[in-house]
Amino acid sequence: MDILAGVSGESLRALTWISAVVCGAAVLVWRRRRPDQALLAAVMVFMAASVGAGIYVLNHVSDGRWGGDAQAKLSAPSLSGAPVVGDFLKPLEGALGGMADGVNDFIDFRSALPVALDYFAAAGWALAAAVPVGLLVLAANARAARRRNAALARYSSELEALRVELEGVKRHVGYPGNDII
Repeated sequence: MDILAGVSGESLRALTWISAVVCGAAVLVWRRRRPDQALLAAVMVFMAASVGAGIYVLNHVSDGRWGGDAQAKLSAPSLSGAPVVGDFLKPLEGALGGMADGVNDFIDFRSALPVALDYFAAAGWALAAAVPVGLLVLAANARAARRRNAALARYSSELEALRVELEGVKRHVGYPGNDII
């Protein structure tokens, strides 16, 4: 079942952008404080959608959406209907039909290949854009980890101070030193 059969070439191109924007918006809603992660998700989804669209075009080269119907298709002449020698020309008719089908397939492929290469080029640009965005996310993650480690160190020192204070209170009140508290 081909769910993209009714989608035109321009709509397929728009679908790659729409999927990237929707994914970026969803990650932005999910991770409110991290727009860098939303941008990275959008770039990666655009890259995957562009590669998928290029593969879809190459899997459906005979589809007229890619421009293959702009040129006239070849058809083999009917030689089997010729009087007297028609039966002898059936193998030649089959060979000519096979050649015409091969030329038609080549015309379809020649029309679909630039469309697929456009999608693959867009995916390549998205990959090139993903590198600096990924480095940005990596730097933001390192900064957040440093901040969490500093907060953990502050909490640990505060906990140690509270333990010392608790030991002082226990000694003042007269509790034994090996108590659970």
